[in-house]
Amino acid sequence: MRQMLEAGVHFGHQTRYWNPKMGPYIFGARGKIHIINLEKTVPLFNDAMNFLSKIAQKRGVVLFVGTKRSARDAIKDEAERCGMPFMTQRWLGGTLTNFATVKKSVSRLKELESAETDGTFQKLVKHEVLGLRRERDKLEASLGGIKDMNRLPDALFVIDIGHEDIAIKEAKTLGIPVVAVVDTNYDPALVDYAIPGNDDAIRAVQLYARAAADAVLEGKAAAPNAASVGEEDFAEGAKPARKAPAKKAAPAAAAGGTASDAAEGEAAVQADAEAAAATPGDATEA
Repeated sequence: MRQMLEAGVHFGHQTRYWNPKMGPYIFGARGKIHIINLEKTVPLFNDAMNFLSKIAQKRGVVLFVGTKRSARDAIKDEAERCGMPFMTQRWLGGTLTNFATVKKSVSRLKELESAETDGTFQKLVKHEVLGLRRERDKLEASLGGIKDMNRLPDALFVIDIGHEDIAIKEAKTLGIPVVAVVDTNYDPALVDYAIPGNDDAIRAVQLYARAAADAVLEGKAAAPNAASVGEEDFAEGAKPARKAPAKKAAPAAAAGGTASDAAEGEAAVQADAEAAAATPGDATEA
């Protein structure tokens, strides 16, 4: 709570702009500015971060969204730190609800990036190269943060629900849960996990974004790692391997296989027989 106070999380909007549904989270007013009750914010904040952590633990995707000027840098930096996609420029209508078309634009962006590095641009005249670079820069600005997002996200993390209303509507249409910072001038019921707090102050935004990234990283760290999955796959695949397929090697040799194939088959059968005979003795010693 101390960090929230230092970051100014408790400062809301002017009292004349308040939304009555935020009443339960407002402590009072000071100089015509609503003061948010951080004792109400902290448990909701923790619930939201736990939710993001669980999403990451299940190898889910959290899309960080903050397109207003005060949120762009923090959202981009923290999303990159935890390896999640982000949207920091103007939200393109249909980013979620028309994701198939967006993926085509992303493919075009990757195509242009590849063309610049593989020497394709060097074969073109100057004005053609300039045109392609302008197209690439435009696509990078709008879609660069989601170019590695190959499917719809499992959740959205949003800073200002008023500024990102289109993104929230699209997520709601698709049933994608939304975690969002909600200031005193908006309805917290519009999102699944509302965090009552200042959505304008840069330090407050940095605090939210950093906490969300930390939650994602904690979830990833708690997820089953690749090594354990590989061991399970190996164990499952080892069961049929206990059957001796070498008995089928002799007919194969008779049907035209080489003598070495047959010899290997007989050796495998003999090795399995010896291993089976040795098993009771090993168990007794154990």
